[in-house]
Amino acid sequence: MGSLWRFLNRAADAFFAPFLAFFTQVGNIFMLLFSSLFWLFRPPFRWRNFVSAMDFVGIGSLGIVALVASFTGAAFSLQTVYTFKMFQAEAFIGVTVALSLSRELAPVLTALMVTARAGSAMATELGSMRITEQIDALNTMAVSPVQYLVSPRVVAGVLMMPLLTMVFILVGIGGATFVAVTLMGVDEGPFWYNIEWYIDARDILEGLIKATVFGVVFSTISCYQGFYADGGAAGVGRATTRAVVWSSVSILFFDVLLTDVLLLVFH
Repeated sequence: MGSLWRFLNRAADAFFAPFLAFFTQVGNIFMLLFSSLFWLFRPPFRWRNFVSAMDFVGIGSLGIVALVASFTGAAFSLQTVYTFKMFQAEAFIGVTVALSLSRELAPVLTALMVTARAGSAMATELGSMRITEQIDALNTMAVSPVQYLVSPRVVAGVLMMPLLTMVFILVGIGGATFVAVTLMGVDEGPFWYNIEWYIDARDILEGLIKATVFGVVFSTISCYQGFYADGGAAGVGRATTRAVVWSSVSILFFDVLLTDVLLLVFH
């Protein structure tokens, strides 16, 4: 009887251990986020760190975001033209593309691209600082590592993601217009008239709210994975991989959740 009880205990531990580890990681990520917000309002205010982080996340990601936006708008417009011509609904091609970009495609694809570029770099940089004991050196000098390293990156993610999303929307609509109007011969008048008639501030705001949340998600997860990396160079590589994977999955999860909530609120 005792051996059976021990076997059941080990089986239960093996079954619940992954769930406990997952929720522990989620709790630690929220603790790091709250700590970064706490230190955000305490002096000294190192504005140069914030400007540098915003330049890296925003200006540095501008090229790849614009490139992906142009291809996304062009490809989506091409598919929409062929589909809508089957129903003689070419007049609604522009508004369909614009709504899809502003509400869904722009914030999600922007977040994934910025995660792949800036999020991975955050995890690698902080992970390298952890294994070379630079973070411990900050503690020794009575400098909060969270305030010095994490808070500027979280703020940069929150502020830059909506701006990059706006760029994605504009460039994506431009790419869609080029393909539909210039290459496929869709009438330009109804194309733009329906965009002006049906797109309003709520649609843009929906995408910007998503982008802001995604900025918090990817920056916090990336900083967490790098901040607590261990195991030498291989550990930094694992931390970077986890940062990109966790951030991407979390972005898609929050996208579904926010879509349900925002559709209920705005529509």
